Amino acid sequence: MNLELLGKHALVCGASQGIGRATAHELAALGADVTVLARSPEPLERVVSELPRINSAQKHGYVAVDMRNHAELRVKIEAVANADPLNIFINNTGGPPGGPASTASAEDFLGAFNQHLIAAQVILQAILPGMQGSGYGRIVNVISTSVKEPIRNLGVSNTIRGAVASWSKTLAGELGSFGITVNNVLPGYTRTQRLEQILADRARATGNSEQDIADSMLATVPLRRFAEASEIASVIAFLASPAAGYINGINVPVDGGRTLSL
Repeated sequence: MNLELLGKHALVCGASQGIGRATAHELAALGADVTVLARSPEPLERVVSELPRINSAQKHGYVAVDMRNHAELRVKIEAVANADPLNIFINNTGGPPGGPASTASAEDFLGAFNQHLIAAQVILQAILPGMQGSGYGRIVNVISTSVKEPIRNLGVSNTIRGAVASWSKTLAGELGSFGITVNNVLPGYTRTQRLEQILADRARATGNSEQDIADSMLATVPLRRFAEASEIASVIAFLASPAAGYINGINVPVDGGRTLSL
């Protein structure tokens, strides 16, 4: 099985922590040059210093930018892509705050849409010429199992994640002839700061303890545990590899069997 990514350049968004950080490590361990992206430079510097280097030619870097600032995002990603064309794009961003869809404001939906889908479109257009020129492209969107089954009290997230999934499926049909695949990874309950936030929010809303909330969540997972970020990252890295070259336009739940639909 060919998982080697030597000579490939990957952009990993949301890479200062959690699934993004774990994915950057996996891609670097397979030989990719990795550029990590998040808002603040300090944690990104730490991530870059810790990334594996399997040979002396391998190089890593970072881009500190707020994905909601589309003009700055475009300028910075174009600069990276012009210096070293990108072959792999891991579209990963933190989820919107919880709450019902019915009480969310228009600004809540617009903010999430701009941060998740429009930012991804800006990045795509900056890096697409390099992918087309090399004949190798892997786009992996890290979204949510909510694209199969909406998650209660995550109304804005359910809506926007669904939009990203449809964007992805559309691109898979448009870009396949260039050797570019577009797929979605749908993490289940994963030990990240996002999970900690969800536990705290639900505890406040219900008056139950976070442990009780966690136990009720795990009761819906056949494996009876939360995922580790590295387990999600392994699936992302596989989809970014040459071995996954004929996988295109799919959703891959990595959720311990929690999603009931096929």
